[in-house]
Amino acid sequence: MVSWTLNIKYDENNRYHRFLRTVVITVISLTIFIMVWWMISVIADIPAIPTPLKTWNALVDLYLHGDMVTSISLGQYIFSSLSSFLKGVLLAFVISVPLGLVLGYSKFMRDFSNPVIELLRPIAPIAWAPIFVLALGSSLGAIMVVFIGVFFPLLTNVIFGVRKIDPNWIDAAKTLGASQMKIFYKVMIPAATPYIMNGVKVGLGIGWMCIVAAELYRFDGALPGIGFYLAQQAQNFNWPSAYAGLVVIGILGLLTIGVADYIHRILSKRMGMDV
Repeated sequence: MVSWTLNIKYDENNRYHRFLRTVVITVISLTIFIMVWWMISVIADIPAIPTPLKTWNALVDLYLHGDMVTSISLGQYIFSSLSSFLKGVLLAFVISVPLGLVLGYSKFMRDFSNPVIELLRPIAPIAWAPIFVLALGSSLGAIMVVFIGVFFPLLTNVIFGVRKIDPNWIDAAKTLGASQMKIFYKVMIPAATPYIMNGVKVGLGIGWMCIVAAELYRFDGALPGIGFYLAQQAQNFNWPSAYAGLVVIGILGLLTIGVADYIHRILSKRMGMDV
């Protein structure tokens, strides 16, 4: 009689093991989520909570035939939302990272700007949506709403990251004759990179909330995004299609955060840091 013994031990340093573990956990997690969603929809038995199957059918129909009302395809909806989203994120990154490095490094500048930051930061980014969209138009307004949503989490993380830098590192760089620019480039940016990337990932999640809110106020001839589609379907009580829009937004959010996490890992490895 042949006896088979399966003795597999998880190895954290094995890339294949880590990938397999992530896949298994993801599949189990999503399966449980779908089962709970299905159970709630059956128990509640109301149109506003469609089953996952009805939502899936609506999503497939949107993919194959587009929006039958506006004749806009799923790809066009995604392109519009993703374009505004990425432009807003890029603008926030370009402004908040250098500003955060300066404010984190200089106590005077930090104390000088803190009243203004603390005045604006508590204002929900979504509250800016009707102002920006109606004043600047649907496209530019949506970009600015995303900018506001990403800016403050990223700025706060950069400032915190710079303040966590060991002062001895900066003193050592000055002793070796490093200029202020070299200190920024060689010391502060590498040390603050983990905090910058954490701020980016937090900001991305908020940014998707903002883009959907901004697209609710579309009024001009700009190409609408997936948030507009979601709102129109909900207003028409077409709940499976509205939930299909939610699924698309969730997938887009997951992909963008996944890309940010991948970049974070690459940068950390190049800098010799563990993540």
